[in-house]
Amino acid sequence: MFIDYTKVELIAGKGGRGAVSFRREKFVPKGGPDGGDGGRGGHIIFKTDDNLRTLQDIRYRKMYKAENGKPGGKNNRSGKFGEDVIILVPLGTIIRKVVGSEIIADLTLPREECIACRGGIGGKGNSRFKTSTNQTPRRHQTGIEGESGHFEIELKVLADVGLVGFPNAGKSTLLARLSSAKPKIAGYPFTTLEPYLGIIKYEEYKSFVMADIPGLIEGASTGKGLGHQFLKHIERNRVLLYLIDALDENPANSFDVLKQELINFNQDLMLKPFLICRSKIDTIQKDNSDDYWSNFKHPYIDISSVTSSGLNRLMHKITSIIQNEI
Repeated sequence: MFIDYTKVELIAGKGGRGAVSFRREKFVPKGGPDGGDGGRGGHIIFKTDDNLRTLQDIRYRKMYKAENGKPGGKNNRSGKFGEDVIILVPLGTIIRKVVGSEIIADLTLPREECIACRGGIGGKGNSRFKTSTNQTPRRHQTGIEGESGHFEIELKVLADVGLVGFPNAGKSTLLARLSSAKPKIAGYPFTTLEPYLGIIKYEEYKSFVMADIPGLIEGASTGKGLGHQFLKHIERNRVLLYLIDALDENPANSFDVLKQELINFNQDLMLKPFLICRSKIDTIQKDNSDDYWSNFKHPYIDISSVTSSGLNRLMHKITSIIQNEI
């Protein structure tokens, strides 16, 4: 199951208590204070994992609590630090405070880490309070509470190429043809209800990631048809690949609608390089093949994921853009 949003409560560990202790040795009957400091409480840390693609593991655990620091000991021994809690998340994960909606981390790099809640500092032992006028202090500090709070965890898919189009435009079939990904494919709209990622190899030791984004509909930017849940994944794609059905009776209007939905959601999406494909060309008849597209003013590539027609040209175009973007 693809999970791209959840909420969790995080509680870092409390610092350990400082010790009250005095040296007691055979020939030192009145030794000075030797109470050690308490240990730091455990942190709550988010860390990216290349192998994860969803927040599913976090979805079903609502609270994470780190270990408290250990108390200080005699002979000025400091307490042991509390064990940190490390939460593994996919690349593209955003950590946001629920109160105030402050983003504290946007994790996009492999093995990137972020301390969401810091463990409390350990309390000072009584040896820290010795002065010239107080040789036997019994004062000590308890540990400080660790940070805590409620957080939103949101995943935005990271991919080189994002497929954009209306439902049933052939996006899933194209991804399945070019990669080893196995999205659900059927002859009815909204077959895809969650993003799928596929790794596509194009040269020796070279590859790129393509994302099949669920189909958009007019009004998606206002949330219609789960539009916000789908559109947010397009924000992280480096190249946009528009797919328009060859049998679309008004492809120019369809392209304008798709583009407008992206603009309404985030104007910066228009700064990304893009390609347009006329998909499913194996389904058109010779007598009307160009009727619908005669007024389409943008350059496009004819493709058929069923017959593989035009896919080599498409791959060349995509890789050229990606290599120029690096």
